[in-house]
Amino acid sequence: MPITIKSESEIKKMRVAGEITGKALEVAEKNICVGITTRELDKIIENYIRSRNAVPGFLNYRGYPASSCISINEEVIHGIPGERKLKAGDVVSIDVGAIFDGYYGDAARTFILGETSDENKKLVEVTRQSFFEGIKFAKSGCHLFEISEAVQDYVEKNGFSVVKDYVGHGIGTNMHEAPEIPNYKQNRRGPKLSAGMTLAIEPMVNIGTDRVISLDDGWTVITADKKCSAHYENTILICDGEPEILTMV
Repeated sequence: MPITIKSESEIKKMRVAGEITGKALEVAEKNICVGITTRELDKIIENYIRSRNAVPGFLNYRGYPASSCISINEEVIHGIPGERKLKAGDVVSIDVGAIFDGYYGDAARTFILGETSDENKKLVEVTRQSFFEGIKFAKSGCHLFEISEAVQDYVEKNGFSVVKDYVGHGIGTNMHEAPEIPNYKQNRRGPKLSAGMTLAIEPMVNIGTDRVISLDDGWTVITADKKCSAHYENTILICDGEPEILTMV
């Protein structure tokens, strides 16, 4: 599948989809608290997205049953919201997508409820910063591997591991478009980046092993050693200079 270059009219729509997605995560952050169920939090996110005349991008996507993915502690990605109540010390990753006028935004953040270990705090900060290390190379003329290499180098320099079974992706009228964007080094340069490409860069970082296991619900992915994981993602627009982050508000 070729990598699509978005027109200015398409980029305008993606900016709105991205802004709604970013704001939905802000709404989630304001409402996340000890005692709330993940289903309640998911409904708050869904209501906000719909209030903006957008559609939750994850709901019914390939059969997924909710509007957000809420992954706790050892859950890496795709945690299904339900009756589980959040507790003090939980490390909570929330992944959100919104569709506006046919175009997707996709972003994720990891939050900590109350006090937790210094290691968990460092995990969340390193995961976030690894995204920004990667997008130093997200500009026209660079190659995809430079993003991947920068993410992995930063994560491993700080003593953590990057998940290799799941990757970032292109995004536009489909949630997942070309190219795949690993968070680890490749033996090839990958495609050359051009202005107008829109990408979802999303480091998934573990305290321990990079190995992961899929649970029987068909969605939830956990670390093989049950140690904590964190997730940070934004949808970005490749430009001639610095990239534009569409999901930061």
